[in-house]
Amino acid sequence: MKTPLILILCLLGAGIVSITCSKDSRPPEDEEEDWPADSVRTVAAQLNFPWEILWGPDDHIWMTERDGRVSRIEPRTGELIPLLTIPDVTSNGEGGLLGMTLHPDFPQQPYVYLVYNYENGGAYREKVVRYSYANNTLASPQILLDNINASGIHNGSRLLITPDNKLLITTGDASNSQHAQNTAVPNGKVLRINLDGSIPGDNPLPNNPLWSYGHRNQQGLVLANGKLYAAEHGPNIEDEVNIIERQRNYGWPAVNGPCDEAGETAFCTQQNVRSPIWSSGSSTVATSGMDYYNHDRISQWGNSLLVATLKAQRLYQLQLSQDGQSVTNARTWFSNAFGRLRDVCVSPAGRVYLCTSNGGNNDKVIEISSLD
Repeated sequence: MKTPLILILCLLGAGIVSITCSKDSRPPEDEEEDWPADSVRTVAAQLNFPWEILWGPDDHIWMTERDGRVSRIEPRTGELIPLLTIPDVTSNGEGGLLGMTLHPDFPQQPYVYLVYNYENGGAYREKVVRYSYANNTLASPQILLDNINASGIHNGSRLLITPDNKLLITTGDASNSQHAQNTAVPNGKVLRINLDGSIPGDNPLPNNPLWSYGHRNQQGLVLANGKLYAAEHGPNIEDEVNIIERQRNYGWPAVNGPCDEAGETAFCTQQNVRSPIWSSGSSTVATSGMDYYNHDRISQWGNSLLVATLKAQRLYQLQLSQDGQSVTNARTWFSNAFGRLRDVCVSPAGRVYLCTSNGGNNDKVIEISSLD
């Protein structure tokens, strides 16, 4: 059932509308027949810096790798089906091919949205491009947003489509912290555009894709509980998980984590800064991809954000309050078991998938079907 437009706009005024599950909104299907019985297993190996994994409506895992490759993985067998290696992707440091999402009416609307870094006249840049999928390949690229500053670090680049068909894009500050507070620059923001690349008329600023600002480097983004959650890298303290709201300031570079330092409180008050619902405190864990879990298969993870971390090399489970406004408990899983973790996604049947970020063609996609 589609949400009426008036209701969508009312909900957007307060924040972001909800979806029924995180990266895929279809009801669970019967997946059990012929499924491997292992509680934790490697689905695919010999990958090189996978960045995005998501569960597609074809019951495959869709994946990007930073060198420009887009693939599908059959989760039962691990068969890797390459779709395209994008020729103008430039992998520089942490840059390259990054986020991906599929049109909500896929495959009837066979569009794949990608964000990647490239060279433009000697300048490193980022763009959002829509491809069309057919016959196991991607074609007909259409640039939706271009000329975003990029760097070897801090490129953000998660993509998410809301139920009212708006594309959300996280951008990092591209190694220039002053970008984050400059509303005329697309860096250090959550951006919001229409699926054809145009600017929605109800965005906070006219002809501007800005939705929120004051961000350093957001690499996790998920809708749940009627809220938009984002995971963000801190400098050397205070990685964050935030609830993203329309036209809110999240403080960077004046604020790290909560507004709890003497030099931060005045700025927070003056700029209406939204404090995070969770922070890593006096160190960083390098929060990256994130998904929402609420399935009976792994009951311990009910109503939780699952956050992949790079530096800490573990999966964080952030248990949410009933209203989703706060984190009531934090727990870690699989510490140092797989190496650096870049992203996480959840299948409709409640299986959880992680991808590593170790490099050297040593990366994997791992399935977790139970904690037994």
